[in-house]
Amino acid sequence: MKNSRLPHRILTSIALISAGLLCVHTVSAADPIADSATKPNILFIFADDWGWGDLGCHGHPYVQTPNIDRLAREGTDFHRFTVASGVCSPSRTAAMTGLFPARFNIDGHFAWVPSNAKRNMPDWLDTDATTLPQLLRSAGYTTAHFGKWHLSNDMIPDSPTPMEYGYDRYGAFNCSGEQMPVHEDADNTIEFIESAVDDSRPFFVNLWVHEPHTPFHVIPKYRWRYRDQNLDEADEIYAAVLSHADDRIGEVLDALDRLSIADNTLVIFSSDNGPARAKGSAELKLSYDTATGAGYGIGASKGITQGRKGYKAALFEGGINVPFIARWPGKIAENTIDDRLMISAVDLLPTFCEIADADLPTQYAPDGISQLAGLQGRSVTGRSKPLFWKMSGRGNPEQPNSFHWVDYCIVDQDWKLLEDEQTGYVELYNITNDPKEQNDLHTQHPEIVAGLREKLDAWKATLPEKPDAKNFSSLRRKSKS
Repeated sequence: MKNSRLPHRILTSIALISAGLLCVHTVSAADPIADSATKPNILFIFADDWGWGDLGCHGHPYVQTPNIDRLAREGTDFHRFTVASGVCSPSRTAAMTGLFPARFNIDGHFAWVPSNAKRNMPDWLDTDATTLPQLLRSAGYTTAHFGKWHLSNDMIPDSPTPMEYGYDRYGAFNCSGEQMPVHEDADNTIEFIESAVDDSRPFFVNLWVHEPHTPFHVIPKYRWRYRDQNLDEADEIYAAVLSHADDRIGEVLDALDRLSIADNTLVIFSSDNGPARAKGSAELKLSYDTATGAGYGIGASKGITQGRKGYKAALFEGGINVPFIARWPGKIAENTIDDRLMISAVDLLPTFCEIADADLPTQYAPDGISQLAGLQGRSVTGRSKPLFWKMSGRGNPEQPNSFHWVDYCIVDQDWKLLEDEQTGYVELYNITNDPKEQNDLHTQHPEIVAGLREKLDAWKATLPEKPDAKNFSSLRRKSKS
């Protein structure tokens, strides 16, 4: 493990709180959280389209992210984290359930009903699924979600709210009902944390920020920060929205300090997929989103991957290898880079549950594994389970610079195999030695290709052919009648 760093109000809904005494965690000296007087709090910051290279601590040439950089200085920067999809809704499904999103027929973003039906998707995440907030609430935690939801869609008015998945409070957009203004996420989060501290309750809270997804809701004072850097307008807008998000994250980190709970709070910063990019040049103009309002469109999408292949919507590393920074003072090493631990979004649920001493239901089998030992630097071996991806490839593998042809992907130990279902074309990378996927080895190692294909085919056979109709909107049922 390397120890050097790279250069450098409110629309909430309140649910009834389950009656019960505060759960105090008492453990033996061998337990990794043995010196905690109470269960640790968990703050999960999940950005939207934030590329691996879009951080000051990852060497961005002009974007300034001092608060996220602070997390990296005070924690560990894990370079091999991958999300479960190249787009948002499947990635969020994996984080919520600990399962590959293909198990729910979710391999694209939730849109309006005709689009979901055309892509053989449900209209929302199954409310019967085992979810992270449910499990943590059963272990004594108070839970909340603030920010982007997108496990349904604002254009589906009968879709479930976050409350139905185990959250005690929420304010959200890209969901049914009223849409929380995107920039009120930090204020809501701080208020919730303060109330949890007042009630002496351990808390789990999602801060799922909008940035840097389109539309770009830029505020002039943040553009002013970059006025002397000779940036074109699109780059200035992109830098400004990231700067605004970093400021809001800093406000929440400051609140943890002010409340004297930072040492007992695990903070994770990550992103749901890699950065968006227009096909070719795109005019910088305003666009409108029904959930978040008007802002600049795809012409201001200037995210970078620091050399990783592909962007958002790709299963190459530029689409799925995203920032993952973890801070937990005294438990996770500070000012450290870990470029070996292969951690995935499906690992978050079992990891958080182990940290919270929350039991997993006997009938529930997560696709992920607990990575607590790895987060604490106590494990350096490869993961015990392969990782799988399913998306609807939209490109041609024979087309130069095409990154969107992949339908299926498997990562097992050092190897990553990508497959186009229609043609059978594959590419193979030693993802440990070649994280930027420069050297396709499928012709040199046919035996490895065959073994990975066998595992991939066995996984495909476990997937449902179609979504459960109980997760269809009444709008879909009416359209068929």
